[in-house]
This record gives sequence, C-alpha cells and structure tokens, in this order.
Amino acid sequence: MSETGKTKKLNELQATAICGNDITSSVLYVSALSIAASGKYAWIALLIVAGVLYLFRKIYGEVVGALPLNGGAYNALLNTTSKAMASLAASLTLLSYIATSVISASEGMAYLHSVIPSLPVIPATIGLLAVFMGLTILGIGESAAVAVAIFIFHLASLTLLAGTVIFFILHEGMDTFVMNWHMPTPHGSLLMDIYWGFSAAMLGISGFESSANFVEEQQRGVFPKTLRNMWVAVSIFNPLMAFLALCIIPIPEVRQYMAHLLSHMGEVAGGQWLAMLISFDAALVLSGAVLTSYVGVTGLVERITLDRIFPAFFLKKNRRGSSYRIIIAFFLLCVSILFITRGEVEVLAGVYTISFLSVMALFAIGNILLKVRRKSLPRPERASWPGVFIALFAVLAALVGNIIKEPAPGQPSNIVVFAEYFIPTIMLVAIMLNRIVLLEMLLNFIEFLFVPILKFVTKVNQKIYETIDRIQSQEFVFFTRGDNISNLNRVLLYIRQNEHTKKIKIVTVMEKEDQELLEKLEHDIDFLKREYPDIQIEFVKIKGKFTPELIKKLSKKWGIPINFMFIGSPGDHFPYRIEELGGVRLII
Repeated sequence: MSETGKTKKLNELQATAICGNDITSSVLYVSALSIAASGKYAWIALLIVAGVLYLFRKIYGEVVGALPLNGGAYNALLNTTSKAMASLAASLTLLSYIATSVISASEGMAYLHSVIPSLPVIPATIGLLAVFMGLTILGIGESAAVAVAIFIFHLASLTLLAGTVIFFILHEGMDTFVMNWHMPTPHGSLLMDIYWGFSAAMLGISGFESSANFVEEQQRGVFPKTLRNMWVAVSIFNPLMAFLALCIIPIPEVRQYMAHLLSHMGEVAGGQWLAMLISFDAALVLSGAVLTSYVGVTGLVERITLDRIFPAFFLKKNRRGSSYRIIIAFFLLCVSILFITRGEVEVLAGVYTISFLSVMALFAIGNILLKVRRKSLPRPERASWPGVFIALFAVLAALVGNIIKEPAPGQPSNIVVFAEYFIPTIMLVAIMLNRIVLLEMLLNFIEFLFVPILKFVTKVNQKIYETIDRIQSQEFVFFTRGDNISNLNRVLLYIRQNEHTKKIKIVTVMEKEDQELLEKLEHDIDFLKREYPDIQIEFVKIKGKFTPELIKKLSKKWGIPINFMFIGSPGDHFPYRIEELGGVRLII
C-alpha cells in the first residue's frame, strides 16, 4: 500500500511479467505440439499464429481502451450485449484460468521432479498452489516482484538456449533440418499440415487475454504496452524454438520428447547442465503462469461480483487490499480439480483449449459489437474491420481443429471433457443470474403444494377451536351459603382441574337479605376474579328458599343441566336428601 492508502499500480515491466509468464511458458510445449501436428512446417504455423496475435493486439487495444475495466471478454460483452452473453464469456474465462493453473502447477512440478526425482508431484503441486495463494493475498505488488524475477530468468534462459543451439548448428551444420525437410508430412498436404499445426500452435498465445482482466491495477498507458511486449516475445521465441528443434532433432525423436522438448534440445546442444537449467526454468515459469491465473481470476471475479452475478461475500478485502476470499476459493477449486483428476491433469487440456479459444473468439465478437453499438465511445486505437474478421475466423478455425482432433488412446475427446466442466459452471452462473425468477418459482411451487394443505389445516384448526369454545362455553353453577374465600378457591381449583369450562355462576339464595354477608361474598369474588382471569365468574343473588324446585327452575331458565350445578356438603340440618335435588353434585 502507498502512503495515500491506495494500492500501487503496476508499471510496464510488472504487468508484462504477470501475464507474460503465462504466454511465454507456452514455448515449453507448443513447439513439440506443432511439430507433431505439422512436421517441418511447424515454424511456419507458429509465424501465422504470431500474425493472428498481431491482429488481436488491435482488437484488445480498442476494446480495453474504450472500456478500461477489469473483466476482459466479460467486460466487452457486458457493455455491448446482454448480461447473459457476458456471463458466458466469464464462465469460459474462469474455466480457462482453472485449467491453466492446475496444468501449469502440475507440469511445473513434473519438470522439477525430473531434476529432483524424490519430489512427490501431487503434494508439491498443492504446495505450489498454496504458495502463490499466499503471495497473491499479500498483494499484487509482492506478486509482481516475484513475477518479474521469473520473467527475466525465463527470457534469459530461452536466449541462452537459442544461442547455444545456434552455435551448435554453426559447428554441426543443417543436416538434421535437411533430413526433416525431406520426411513425409503428417497429413500429406501443405495446407492441411499448416492448418493442424496452426490449430495446435494457437494454444501458444494463452495468457494474452490475462492483461485485460487486471487492467485497473495497471498504470495509465501500460495495457497496450503489455500486449506489444507479449506479442514480441511469442513472435520471436515460439517460431524460433520450433525451427531450432527441427535443425538438431529428428522429427521421430521430437515425438519421444513431447513433454520436455526444450530440455532435450539443451542436452543435445549444450549438455546436461543446460538441460537441467531449462528444466528448472520450466518449473519456475510454469509456476509464474499459476500466479497469472490468480491475478487474472481475482480481477475477473471482483468485476462479476460487483455486477451481482456472484455473492457479495467474495468482495471482502484484507488490509492490503486483496480479495482474499476469491483467492482462497480459487485455490480450493484448483485443489479439488487436482484430486478429481487424480493428478492426471492432461485430461484438462480439452477444457483449457476450448475455453481459451472461445474467450478469444468472444473478445473479437465484443470488438465487432463495440464498433456497431458504441460508435461514439472514445478509444485510443481502432482495429480494422478486415483485421477483426480475419482474427475471428482464425480463432474459430483453430477451435474447430481442436474440437475434431482425434484424442490420444484411452483419453476422451476435448469436447467431452470440456462439457463435463462447462455445463456445471454455466448452470451455476445461470442460477445466479436468474435467482429472482427461480426464487419466485420456488415460492409458487411451495404455495401450490402447501396452500391447499394450509387451508385444510386452517379449516380443521377453526373447527377444533369452535369445538373447544363450545365445550368451554358450558356454564357451571355453585350454590354458596356464604362460604369463606378458602372454600370458594377450592371450588374454582376443582373447576379448573376437572371441568372443561371458562364460566361459572356463584349463586347465593337468601330468604332474608344479609347485607354484611353479601358484601363479604362480593369482596371475595372480586378477589377470585383477579386470581382466575381465565374463568368468567358471575355472582348471582336470589331472594327465596333453596329447594329442589328452585334448582329445576334455574336449570331451565339458564339452560344448565342440574349435574353441572354444585353445592357444598350439607349438614345434619339440611332439609332435603341429596337424591331429591335432581343430580346436584357435591364439590366440597
């Protein structure tokens, strides 16, 4: 962090190194792939790729110059077409970064394993992914310093290798190249040989799209320079290494050393020391490609999260300004892919190939849409219409070539592997894009499923409550002769514990009114009303004589059965037998 509290922007060398490690690491495998596909014409195919990449310099320069925001192809399509289309580009870019990171880390450790045989490849791969996760969390400035060191060492190693091989050729002559030139080509047709070599060689520009994904972290004016620098490096080293390989190694031998052709070139031209140096450099620069993936994916996911495609959870930053949750999630995803493939990451080549080429094609389409729909938007440079269409056609041709290419024995086709990873990814993005619609559908489904049940339950509840109310509405009667409050309390406790009612009449029958007794009863009953608020207590005063006839009369008048009427236990002077009272119950 700078003194002003803002994240320090990347200069030309730092930005070039971050994305350059990815694109220049392609020289380690693209020469062998091109030679296997097109034989002696491999270097020509790689020169054609350099020409296509030159066209993409203008395409990227125009789009990012007009829209200098992180996100690459996603940003281009978001501002020229629908969010759904932009999300397709984002999904493909994410897959490309995942595959690049896992493949680069694994291949880098495989190279290191060739130097240190005791090194376990899978644990070392996880360790490497963890190291660069930590480095990226520390901040892009610290990441850039490591990237610059790796980038300079890699270019120096390639220059040393090229110089050594050229010196070897000057002494040994071009006999091997002449022999290779007269060998039959893989497809027997110049155009087909170059086409298949071109399709394979297009993988050598992976990483070119990365600079657009972290353009906001670069100083003003740095982005187009990163494109130029990457183009220069790829245009020189990729065709040159393929040409030099054909000069010193027979084509059949090239096919035997597909995984580490450059280190074999170093061994042939300079000896074991150079082979080990190139192997170490390969491990280092492929590690740098892992760093490129971390930086690129952080910029991309930040952008699409700000656009509410991913949850805002990922936007949390540490005090260094790094989106550590994105970085940790990417690490866990890469490790899970490593375990799913059981370390055989070659199967991810289909994901990496199709994703990367699709992203390049979508960026060209974004440029076309920018020209058509955003004509007035200022931009520092413009790609010509013919250049855009030629570049788009070239990428689509390479994409088709990689889709229809015959898989290696025992391996699934590229398109099958790609579909296995792309379909779940795009489904997840589609769910996030349409989450409101999906939530509404879920709500409608729940209502459809449960509202009838709820109505039924509500109706049943209502009937139950009505039944309870009907049962509890039955009123009871207690005839008191002036019982003390203790007896009255026992009556109410009995009613609460044994009868389903909320109503009781406390009735006193007097032949001659006793005002003092009535006032005492009223006072006691008022107290009981406060103590039993859930029971409705009514005090009734009747002037007359307590007789069986009065009980029957009151039962009929109030609609209360006689068996719901209570009295206290009568004494010896009570004039009536219990059975004469018609069923009145004794309660105390």
